[in-house]
Amino acid sequence: MNFYEHTIIARQDVSPSQLKQVEEKYKKIIENNDGNLLKTEKWGLMNLSYLIKKNKKGNYIHFKIEGNGKTISELEKYEKIDKNLLRYLTIKVKKIDLETNYFEKSKEEKDKKQDLD
Repeated sequence: MNFYEHTIIARQDVSPSQLKQVEEKYKKIIENNDGNLLKTEKWGLMNLSYLIKKNKKGNYIHFKIEGNGKTISELEKYEKIDKNLLRYLTIKVKKIDLETNYFEKSKEEKDKKQDLD
């Protein structure tokens, strides 16, 4: 089995319930195709570097997957036709870091924000 990091960007106007459905849909596809979902990170709504299909922002969801080529090809097959998604990217990695969450706000940032409120 190989390790993959897979990121999808959903449209900015997708409701939270639709976003949850998108996440669940791709979790099921991974599990139904001999894949093992190790971790899911919701990075939230972030600015895009350039307009994609007239969208300035996108909702990012990042999956850390253990699987094979069949798992990824099935996943990408469904993502190509999904109207809620703007982009997707899969990267094969040698090992997965399950500890670090790069887009989680640090405790210091949270404390500063609370002080300002």
